[in-house]
Amino acid sequence: METPGSQSSLHRANLERVVRAVRMAGSLTQAEIARSTGLSAATVSNIVRELKDGGTVDVTPTSSGGRRARSVSLSGNAGIVVGVDFGHTHLRVAIGNLAHRVLAEEAEPLDVDASATQGLDRAEHLVRSLLAQTGISREKIVGVGLGVPGPIDVESGVLGSTAILPGWAGTNPRDDLAGRLGVPVHVDNDANLGALGELVWGAGRGAADLAYIKVASGVGAGLVINGRIYRGPGGTAGEIGHITLDEAGPVCRCGNRGCLETFTAARYVLPLLHSAHGPDLTVARMVELAREGDPGCRRVISDVGRHIGSGVANLCNLLNPSRVVLGGDLADSGELVLAPIRESVSRYAIPSAARRLEVVPSALGGRAEVLGALALVLSEMGDSSLLDEPRPADAPAPV
Repeated sequence: METPGSQSSLHRANLERVVRAVRMAGSLTQAEIARSTGLSAATVSNIVRELKDGGTVDVTPTSSGGRRARSVSLSGNAGIVVGVDFGHTHLRVAIGNLAHRVLAEEAEPLDVDASATQGLDRAEHLVRSLLAQTGISREKIVGVGLGVPGPIDVESGVLGSTAILPGWAGTNPRDDLAGRLGVPVHVDNDANLGALGELVWGAGRGAADLAYIKVASGVGAGLVINGRIYRGPGGTAGEIGHITLDEAGPVCRCGNRGCLETFTAARYVLPLLHSAHGPDLTVARMVELAREGDPGCRRVISDVGRHIGSGVANLCNLLNPSRVVLGGDLADSGELVLAPIRESVSRYAIPSAARRLEVVPSALGGRAEVLGALALVLSEMGDSSLLDEPRPADAPAPV
């Protein structure tokens, strides 16, 4: 026979299960909450009513399967999350609420030679600027997600030596930004955040096992296994760019020869087209020219796709993902790059793994990483504070 104490503990656990399900999904119907938590429909109905009365969730009419339903999401007053994404040439910042609604977003170019201090100065300025624009106080921030282009030790927050940004290796941008903003900061590499962004908002929705391949100044993969990012004990899982394709190939920045990155990353492939299109050619412009029919650009993109496909085939043989999402500017070339990827996968992967694999372009484009930074905070934050803290009646107006 259960004691009042154990019943109270069970009730609290059920409250947290419902809040966690809604927090991760953004919004769910009560029937979906029941399926995802294993709780009965009656229990879910009572808990949702309690959470609504306490100001923790909002409930709005919707439809599901042609029937009337109620959509449950975390209250707009429950707090906000901030995403910061550093790329090789850009900085992007976004603010969102716990209902997965983006309230403000801004991007600006980033000098590749800027120091970590200079980059974080700009990030701090953008965060404070967006808070001012939305009228949200810093005290509402639950946490900040930070994305950096390179391997990072998620325990210590220290950026590895093969980071794309010069001068950032060995720095701790997580602790630096946390000290500047006075809020918790969660850090991960950009490929992992791209995977999270696509998993929550984009082309990865509904897939429990996927790989997000980002091809830009470097090449990385964000790996999702059983719905969770897999980082490995040192945080370097997914460094697909350093798979060896040719032991006698070009020297890579990691010190090895013939890495996948040396056949696919922008810094290696764009010079192949400089004689025809000049030294200022970008990947976006190469893709545009290829879509217009330029034979050189089409050939380069096709070759890049074949090489990426070799790396994806290795992933298939090792991890057997159900979906691969291609990110970065190269994804805009569509079937010009996707078809060669699929061809290489079909050739080099185990047939049973290749048959089950979908290869699709990113649905979020250049926003995947910053939205993934928001999702990182949503996945790492706890649920107790959402149940314990009082909710003010006035919500900030979204932009």
